[in-house]
Amino acid sequence: MPDTSIHHPSSYRDPSGFIFEKNAVLYRQVNTSFKEHFDHFIGSGCYDNLVKKGLLISHESISENLAGNHEYYSTLKPERIGFVSYPSEWSFDMLKDAALLTLQLVKEALSFNMIVKDATPFNIQWHEGKLIFIDTLSFEKYEATPWIAYRQFCEGFLGPLLIMHYSQKQLPELMLAWPNGIPLTTIQSLLPTRSRFSLYTYLHIHLHAKYSLKKQGTTETVKKFSKQKLLNLITSLEVLVSKLKTPAQKSEWSEYYEEASQRNDYLEQKKKIIHTWVDEMKDTKTAADLGANEGEFSKLLAEKNIYTIATDSDPYCISKLYRQIKASGEKNIQPLIIDLSNPTPATGVNNEERNSFINRAKVDLLLALALIHHLAIGKNIPFEMIADMFSRMGRKLIIEFVPKDDEKIKLMLSRKKDIFSNYNELTFVKAFEKHFTIIGKKIIPGSSRALYLMQTK
Repeated sequence: MPDTSIHHPSSYRDPSGFIFEKNAVLYRQVNTSFKEHFDHFIGSGCYDNLVKKGLLISHESISENLAGNHEYYSTLKPERIGFVSYPSEWSFDMLKDAALLTLQLVKEALSFNMIVKDATPFNIQWHEGKLIFIDTLSFEKYEATPWIAYRQFCEGFLGPLLIMHYSQKQLPELMLAWPNGIPLTTIQSLLPTRSRFSLYTYLHIHLHAKYSLKKQGTTETVKKFSKQKLLNLITSLEVLVSKLKTPAQKSEWSEYYEEASQRNDYLEQKKKIIHTWVDEMKDTKTAADLGANEGEFSKLLAEKNIYTIATDSDPYCISKLYRQIKASGEKNIQPLIIDLSNPTPATGVNNEERNSFINRAKVDLLLALALIHHLAIGKNIPFEMIADMFSRMGRKLIIEFVPKDDEKIKLMLSRKKDIFSNYNELTFVKAFEKHFTIIGKKIIPGSSRALYLMQTK
């Protein structure tokens, strides 16, 4: 294998250093220009404190210029994140907890005379069952000036949370539309008038927006801002974010498992078949449960020590799953909001800065249970396109075929014209056999639904 390093396309903004890969191993270079801040970060004990508390990803120091870069000061080998997700794939609760984590990091850093210079949600990832900060170079020596990342925090975290709080709707798409944060004036225009009667919302959004407009185009000497004032600012943000509530709406599928469990032992019979098949897959380490709902089958895989990405287009289901994981301490499930009819695209500079969901989701096993009819009939996606998509994501596939005489499909077709003459099991099999070899098939007892076990060709 050639000894080459590849600069990561998302790591270009910060002159302090950059991420790169060498022989498929991820590293971070610290540049000479950041030497003073980095040495203080390590020497003060700030790094050890944050890692010990589980707030920051750990790293191994490598005393070698692996990138061959002239700005080299140090090379770090960070602990690898299993799956990189983006804020537009998070539920309200995840974004809220990520905001609180960022504020906690500021307080922790200040006790070591340091400050967090970046407050973007992209610096936070899911790791071993919880959110964790991943940008080691976001910590620099504190000076008695206003928090440089204050506006970034308000636009990237606080604004989206407030919009969802007041609208009582989960709107993860906001983070895709404005990946660098929603402008303060836009946030202000989207909030109701009554939001001005919340003291901290008024200060951090409405007054902040008005002040920022006044300051545009001016150059002023930065005024002193004491550490106590900064702590008061952070505390007020914590109080505000903590009070924001998850939009508590029920969706069409939020009670799916309760209803499914009442159908002639259907759920338990399906679990038995999947248990048997998965136990035979000795080399399965990673999985994606597509259309996971509240994660019943994701939990089945997690119990077998299979790291599982649990996705659903319903943010309320994913929010509920996230809260369960948070309470239980489950480490093998990562909940994400993904609409498979419109999955997260590649975005950023040259469409390379952030990868698409399909290109990130390369797993040993895909589960697609009670899903095919939602895509084929609910979203009008042909079997051939679904099969192609699944073949690009997983090496093996367990998929449930739901026949047209099923009560769920009858309900779907009561709301739209039946134009799906090709929706039948024979057409389904022919489409998937172009990409997969069928290894097994089982009829779920007590139903007309069939489970298929497949492997990519």
